[in-house]
Amino acid sequence: MSKLSTWARFKKAPIDNPVKTMIITVLICFVASLFVTFSAIKLRPIQKTNTLNDKRKNILQVAGIYEEGKTIDEMFENVEARVIDIRTGEYTTSVNSDYDEITGAKDPETSRALTKQEDIASIRRQSFYKVIYLVKDSSGEFNKIILPIHGYGLWSTLYGFVAIGTDANTIYALKFYSHAETPGLGGEVDNPNWRAQWKDKNLFDDNGKVAIEVVKTGASGKYQIDALSGATITSTGVNNLVRFWVGKNGFGKFLKTTKDQGIQ
Repeated sequence: MSKLSTWARFKKAPIDNPVKTMIITVLICFVASLFVTFSAIKLRPIQKTNTLNDKRKNILQVAGIYEEGKTIDEMFENVEARVIDIRTGEYTTSVNSDYDEITGAKDPETSRALTKQEDIASIRRQSFYKVIYLVKDSSGEFNKIILPIHGYGLWSTLYGFVAIGTDANTIYALKFYSHAETPGLGGEVDNPNWRAQWKDKNLFDDNGKVAIEVVKTGASGKYQIDALSGATITSTGVNNLVRFWVGKNGFGKFLKTTKDQGIQ
């Protein structure tokens, strides 16, 4: 009976009654939080799938095999994911191909802190493991290697892929799929005309030294790329992150072995 009386008194209270207002507000927040929590849990698998498909789409695009009208799964049948141990340059089964290197880089057990001299890409910590992608042609032979790369530009960390030939030297394409650089300036890393400069450039000189570089003006030869106009810091960041990841502290050992022995 007392519960009914309490409810009756609550209903009869003026709409601007402080206690009534507070109770209603708390109830609305509680119901809303339950709805948001339920939605987040329910949508998490979908979000995870969408994130994976977006990453796969970027891999297919940088490999030059993305086709409208085909499913991601169908096109990805020509791509084989493998895990590299950066320390040895060899394949490893220590982690799976769905390994998240961003999370892994935060774990002292699966990463290391880079020295200031080493860290030209400004990533601070480096995961021991990197997932790479080997692309097959129509005959089932490997014809491209897709390497994940990342490093700091002006405002953000740029995440992308570089596709290279099986000679472990010739660049096929470069593509960034996530960054927050200034639109019209550093954001021009997405410009197809600028990206086209990378095609057929070489990563290494005849002595095996990293030679690819982004220069301010007058790029020439098989190692140089023109910097982005008005985006010096972003251009320097791209230069540094590419050189880091193909160098001795990145994929250098793997690329040397691949050059000498081919894709195993």
